Amino acid sequence: MHNASKPKLEDLPTKAQLRRSSIIASIGAVAIGVLVYMPAELGKDPTGVGSLLGLTEMGEIKQQLAAEAAADAETHGDQSSSLMDDILGVFVGTAHAQEAWQDQITFTLAPGEYTEIKATMEEGASLFYEWSSEGGRINFDLHAHADGQDVTYEKGRGETSGEGSFETPFAGNHGWFWRNRDDEAVTVTLQLRGDYSAIVRDE
Repeated sequence: MHNASKPKLEDLPTKAQLRRSSIIASIGAVAIGVLVYMPAELGKDPTGVGSLLGLTEMGEIKQQLAAEAAADAETHGDQSSSLMDDILGVFVGTAHAQEAWQDQITFTLAPGEYTEIKATMEEGASLFYEWSSEGGRINFDLHAHADGQDVTYEKGRGETSGEGSFETPFAGNHGWFWRNRDDEAVTVTLQLRGDYSAIVRDE
């Protein structure tokens, strides 16, 4: 094992020399950044040296590839988001469908037969409905009358389905008069949801 000899003071650099070396190193770093790094990495060539050395083209290719990668990531992100929205929509829609209807009424009318199905409701209440027929078409009149007041919400002839909602202008029984004018029996399925206290059927 050898002991290192202690350096002499006159061999050490002076403060002026250190400062000069630091300035030269800083200038060299800036020059490398402008002449090499900017053209090769950013595709920017303020001095023109990068183009002469072929560095600018390399930098432009790198920037183009980076932009394409970002665009591709954004596109796949949007697709993933859309797929997730669709999946959530299926679950929410299924849950909503299971909870949507308070009552389902199914009835069959022979040719020429009729019936009335109504919901007992207070003033300002809302009713949502959906219905469909099997075996033929049906005529209907969606209305209400009570205490000298009457309202017609909707009428239809030869229909096979319908859906909608209404808000009651007065308290009473609000609903449908159904009549089968076809030559075959018709089965109607009616689904209801809303602010009503009872379902009344008159045959």
